[in-house]
Amino acid sequence: MPTDIDIARKATLQHVRAIAEQINVSEEDLEYYGRHKAKLPLHLIDHDKIKTSNLILVSAISPTPAGEGKSTMSIGLTQGLNRIGRATTVVLREPSLGPVFGIKGGAAGGGYSQVLPMEDINLHFTGDFAAVEKAHNLLAALIDNNIQSKTKSLGIDPRTVLWKRVMDMNDRSLRKVVIGLGGTGSGIPRESGFDITAASEIMAILCLSNDLMDLKERLGNIFVGFTFDKKPVYARDFNGQGAMTALLKDAIKPNLVQTIEGNPAIIHGGPFANIAQGTNTVIATRMGMSLSEYVVTEAGFGADLGAEKFLNIKCQSAGLAPKVVVLVATIRALKYHGGAGLDQLTEANAEAVEKGLVNLEKHIENIQQFGIQPVVAINKFTTDTDEEIAVIQKRCTALGVDAIVAEVWAKGGEGAEDLAKAVAKVIDAGQSNFQPLYDWKAPVMEKIETIATKIYGAAKVEYSSRAKIDLRRITKLGLDHLPVCIAKTQKSLSDNPKLIGRPEGFTITVREIEIAAGAGFLVPITGNMMRMPGLPARPSAEGIDIDADGNISGLF
Repeated sequence: MPTDIDIARKATLQHVRAIAEQINVSEEDLEYYGRHKAKLPLHLIDHDKIKTSNLILVSAISPTPAGEGKSTMSIGLTQGLNRIGRATTVVLREPSLGPVFGIKGGAAGGGYSQVLPMEDINLHFTGDFAAVEKAHNLLAALIDNNIQSKTKSLGIDPRTVLWKRVMDMNDRSLRKVVIGLGGTGSGIPRESGFDITAASEIMAILCLSNDLMDLKERLGNIFVGFTFDKKPVYARDFNGQGAMTALLKDAIKPNLVQTIEGNPAIIHGGPFANIAQGTNTVIATRMGMSLSEYVVTEAGFGADLGAEKFLNIKCQSAGLAPKVVVLVATIRALKYHGGAGLDQLTEANAEAVEKGLVNLEKHIENIQQFGIQPVVAINKFTTDTDEEIAVIQKRCTALGVDAIVAEVWAKGGEGAEDLAKAVAKVIDAGQSNFQPLYDWKAPVMEKIETIATKIYGAAKVEYSSRAKIDLRRITKLGLDHLPVCIAKTQKSLSDNPKLIGRPEGFTITVREIEIAAGAGFLVPITGNMMRMPGLPARPSAEGIDIDADGNISGLF
């Protein structure tokens, strides 16, 4: 069986100007990054056209460690919709190098449902992640420089500084470090650390900004810590937001590439969904909707994370309303939630599939709470049996939801035509009427508890003493009107990764609540969330290589 990179290498790529022609973008508007990548200027966004475009969100059930193929399904569905005559653009996040070199692999789709050039997209791309990293670390340098300063000091209490540094790599040894060692000329020693770039608040800010000036204002609103006399300190107090924005002047522009079947694809931004909002930029989504009749986008991990944040945060912030949500389910994930071990997921087991359907049912219920009609996409693998598929379709039929088999890895757009027709049917019928789950003006605890009980299925929420202090601080700072972006494990509907299926009667524990004032949300943290992943025993990097002609191998 050919690998993803083998399939990608054999594909014939069109020049990016030919892709731009499909969405009526002139060559003069393209900012080229070679022959197959280009940035799109923000003036192409047309709010009148956005109102008539149809937004399709792709999410999933609670995933296995390998993921359930949301990006692959999003690309395949886009190709399928174009095949049935619906002019469609896919809008996705950019991959982080951490997963590429770690365990999960790239995020450019797979098989015959990929975005190209896949090597470039997975490795550096147009430099957006590097720009976010530099802007983030500039603020870190400004903070430590001010702490060191004797003439322009803000009087920052180093113990309260929350801003770490970032790099786009999995490196567990950098999670907690002591900086400023080496004497008086090297700064003030203090405890700090590194997060992965996708976890940077600047990545979240980039993805929620409306334009360059909104980006600059949000960067200035980043909460840094307190002075010794308990006054809050923001990034604007260092007068660095202009320089940070200058570093992001090109990164704010969406990137145009193509699917393996030559359909337009916009890729931009890349926050994780278990610790941030997990969706591409508002600008990219609006760009796609300005240029295309239909837009397919995806939200990270399961619908309890990415989709919830997409709907409650991004849609409310940007005034967007999806017409349908596609829930990706795999037989292997349903077996896992039905109690099968990770080493048994390729063995036929219709009974385990049936037991695991409770997880899918909960995600269907959750999407319907937003007033949106879901469609289930069964991402078919060669080991799946007809009996197992029939179990899913029978249950979904009873719930009034279409469950369509999609063979997007093996067949590309052809394997998604039935799914495309089901999605188009929901849109044409106007079956969805999107309503967010909570009002941003509600008390912070009410917002947290709404998500915990209605989306996760928790019985109650408990707050640590630190979280209670954080709540009082948030109120004192006047930030309790912000939405909540809950950091939670992707492995379970609960905050305990070992609780599979549809757990009930559990308690969600909020350990602390971080302030992301620049991004415009609060981050209640549950469980032991990691912002700097580590590499596995056998990292994917060991299998990646390049030959004398520059051909890369081992990417997947």
